[in-house]
Amino acid sequence: MWDTLWTDVHLATMAPSRITQDDPYGCIKNAAIAAQDGKIIWIGTARDLPNSPENLARNVYYMGHQWATPGLIDAHTHLVYAGDRSNEFARRLEGVSYQQIAREGGGINATVSATRAASEETLLELAIKRAKRMIAGGTTTIEVKSGYGLTLQDELKLLRVGRALEKHLPIRVHTTFLGAHALPPEYSGRQDSYVTDLIENMLPRIAEEQLADSVDAFCESIAFSTQEVERIFEAATKLNLPVRIHADQMSDSNGCALAASFKALSADHVEYANETGIKAMATAGTIAMLLPGAFYFIRETKLPPIDLFRKYKVPMGLATDCNPGTSPVLDMTTILNMACTLMRLTPAEALHGATSIGAHALNMQSRIGLLCEGYSADIAFWPVSGPHELSYWIGGVTPSARVFKGETD
Repeated sequence: MWDTLWTDVHLATMAPSRITQDDPYGCIKNAAIAAQDGKIIWIGTARDLPNSPENLARNVYYMGHQWATPGLIDAHTHLVYAGDRSNEFARRLEGVSYQQIAREGGGINATVSATRAASEETLLELAIKRAKRMIAGGTTTIEVKSGYGLTLQDELKLLRVGRALEKHLPIRVHTTFLGAHALPPEYSGRQDSYVTDLIENMLPRIAEEQLADSVDAFCESIAFSTQEVERIFEAATKLNLPVRIHADQMSDSNGCALAASFKALSADHVEYANETGIKAMATAGTIAMLLPGAFYFIRETKLPPIDLFRKYKVPMGLATDCNPGTSPVLDMTTILNMACTLMRLTPAEALHGATSIGAHALNMQSRIGLLCEGYSADIAFWPVSGPHELSYWIGGVTPSARVFKGETD
């Protein structure tokens, strides 16, 4: 017998084989879906079940015509940190720019100071609290970056906390080493020396301890140049670590083209991406990760080039960018709404960005992000009229149930 069967449900499978021009969600109405050993074992219309539900599964749930989607995937977060930067929010409302706050020792470095001072146990406690809210919103997989330590030992500490979340919570974690997040204060005026230390000391140790699934860098005028990021990516590639990039958020630095040259998993933010870089991303298979929470919070006015991403068929992912300075948001359905209202994505584009495309950005597209046989039984059930409604509510929608690897929360 199957472990669990959910029936009397409508499915937005997000599966390419089921998507049509009239149905961008790959829907199955009046459906059933079954799990065995943590994976989807059967999916189809309820009338096609080979026997009565009670004769097929040990546990049967009748879902009252609710909608089910793949568990949501949050493929860009800075979840592990200590400290509070709500004062910066007030300063920006008074007219001080994010760049000016950073130059004055605020911004990322303010969080670095608080995070360095916090114990690993404290950081884990804080991260669990935040991740629980993500779980309550239907998220089943998250990417967790380091980048608030900026010393070898502190970066190791953050990555260990990211890995530990899987031991404490029903959630899947992809960890990313973001040592090139900001220049630590002790390296003031010696940025080249810091990049060298990152390449020669931090990266090899992190790779040896297998604490990172990918490597990221903040390529921007207030962070690291394209030349510096290229050096970092070359070192990461030699260690067989895939890369991703914070690119073209505040200016056009050709970060998307750089990302594509390394076949990066994703280029994130990308408000100022140029057409040449977008074409290169299309060829390389690099995801454009849109982060509407940060766009909203810092009151950015330059929209990402959505039409160019569509023109060149660059998949657009979505994520919370959860962080203390520019995107204090934990709920993915809130992000779906922001993406539609601020960036004019369609509800279907938004949901793909939070499921199937998010899986690609984490190099997990063969395991998660779709409701298909053989995929992990990560499912969110929603009391909505259709999958489009997940992008409708300001403040997000709460699932009625969430399943992770076949187990209901």
